[in-house]
Amino acid sequence: MSEHRPKRPSWDCLACTRPWPCDPAREELATELGRTSLAMYLFAYLNEAAGDMPSVTPGELYERFLAWTRTPGSGKSVGLPG
Repeated sequence: MSEHRPKRPSWDCLACTRPWPCDPAREELATELGRTSLAMYLFAYLNEAAGDMPSVTPGELYERFLAWTRTPGSGKSVGLPG
């Protein structure tokens, strides 16, 4: 299990204290999960984070949890095959 996992309710990384998913967590998740599984996994976390951080807007949560998985305008996931 990765050291780079979220600490609730702040959703900062336990290992590096950056907002989770931090760069090391993103790299690990993108390597381990397929495109659909990655999106579903992170959406579940986004949903939990929304409950823990009600002052954060849905757009900010989307950018943090999901936007990085796609290349802007291409519809292709970053760092994932296919």
